Amino acid sequence: MKDTHILTMNSVGVECQELKKRYDECFNKWFAEKFLKGHRDDPCQPLFKVYQECVKKALKEKKLDIEQMEIQVLGTDNEKQPPS
Repeated sequence: MKDTHILTMNSVGVECQELKKRYDECFNKWFAEKFLKGHRDDPCQPLFKVYQECVKKALKEKKLDIEQMEIQVLGTDNEKQPPS
C-alpha cells in the first residue's frame, strides 16, 4: 500500500495555520493539475496574500525583523559574505 501522507511545516504563527493549510492545498492542486500542463494563471494568489499578511503579523508579534528577512541575497555579492 502506498503511503500518500505528506509532511508539511507548521506556519510561524498558530493563528496562520489554517490559512497555510488552505493555501498549500490550493497551490499543490494548481501546480499538479494546471501549472505542469502549461497553465500559468495562479488562482491561489489571493489566498497567498492573506496568508502572507498573517505571517507578517505573527513575525512582528514575535519581534522578528521582517525587513532583514526580505533582503535579496542570493545572486548578489552579499551571498558569500558572513553575516554582519
